[in-house]
Amino acid sequence: MKKHTFLCITFYYKGVDFLRQCKKEGNTVFLLTKKKLENKPWPWESIDDVFYMENDENTPENIANIILGVAWLMRKHKIDRVVALDDFDVEKAAAIREEFRIPGMGQTTARYFRDKLAMRIQARDAGLRVPAFSPLFNDEEINHFADSIPAPWLVKPRSEASATGIKKVYDKQQLWDVVNSLGQRRHMFLVEQFKPGDVYHVDALTVEGKMLFNWTSKYLATPFDVAHGAGIFRSMTLEHNSTDDKVLKKFNTEVMKAFGMRNSASHTEYIKCHDDGQFYFLETSARVGGAHLGIMVEAASGVNLWSEWARLESCLLRGEAYELPPIKKHYSGILISLARQKHPDMSPFNDPEVYCHIPEEHHVALIVHSEKQDRILELLDKYAAIVKEHYHASAPVPDKPSH
Repeated sequence: MKKHTFLCITFYYKGVDFLRQCKKEGNTVFLLTKKKLENKPWPWESIDDVFYMENDENTPENIANIILGVAWLMRKHKIDRVVALDDFDVEKAAAIREEFRIPGMGQTTARYFRDKLAMRIQARDAGLRVPAFSPLFNDEEINHFADSIPAPWLVKPRSEASATGIKKVYDKQQLWDVVNSLGQRRHMFLVEQFKPGDVYHVDALTVEGKMLFNWTSKYLATPFDVAHGAGIFRSMTLEHNSTDDKVLKKFNTEVMKAFGMRNSASHTEYIKCHDDGQFYFLETSARVGGAHLGIMVEAASGVNLWSEWARLESCLLRGEAYELPPIKKHYSGILISLARQKHPDMSPFNDPEVYCHIPEEHHVALIVHSEKQDRILELLDKYAAIVKEHYHASAPVPDKPSH
């Protein structure tokens, strides 16, 4: 059997299960990561070679440096697939594919999974529901937005993940103060109407343009509220076959089709607005959900998104049909909070439904699993109360993500 070579890129410590499965499939696995992550517990037995960079920026200069490095690597090793394991590496991977004509997501499609403006325009043009928004390119357009769309509004970076760098503004003057403070960087942001509502996420696997796995969950506190309100991060599986579950699965299928998704894991967020009860597209990414959401999905469904992503990429390269493992229809939930203690005592979180504790310094993090959804909510509420009283700490939200 022909050996294929994967170049996996991540400048965060993640994707361990992808790397392991990729090697298990008989591939040669190269890892490109950040120098400061070299002492992380990577699965070295599954990595054939590792390449480090000090700089992880997506500037043209840095991407040009990466391409030079890959050109040297390609002299001895034909690379068959380039996989970005983190949001911030989607541009890097797309640029490498374009330069060396490697199959996979190119730069235009990659924009729909990284650039919040590109994804909103694409969704709107496909007739999909999105909150009102405007680029910050043109003064007249900004004024028209402010005069016609009710406040409050969010000013968002186009290419940061999660709630990083988002500013909430309440009137036109405040909006212009923020726009002017951005100076020459203002084209890298957008403004969007803030619509109060509940935020949901759909974690999926797409193979040859067909949605094979489509799993819905609901945040119990939105990522924005957690980041800006010092909240406790919680999410749980939606009720299977409920109206919301069916509507979201259909919506997510339409988004992936409109964005040209072919083969990848994806994590997409939607908001169900309080004022009209409708779902609106918020943003998407061509990766497994962060904040350990992949483990939460696996606890309820039995599907490890990282491993299955590696399997489907390998099957496609070998010309084999990919088949999902059996899917369970259980429920799971996740709780993550900053903790005052460096190594919090996790013994109070000891119900039989606890699927795992996630060891992280200065964090309480755990996942619960049950065949009953109401038991998940009961446990998440109980544990949130314990965390609030004995563990919880908060830190100001950074303007830029930290590694």
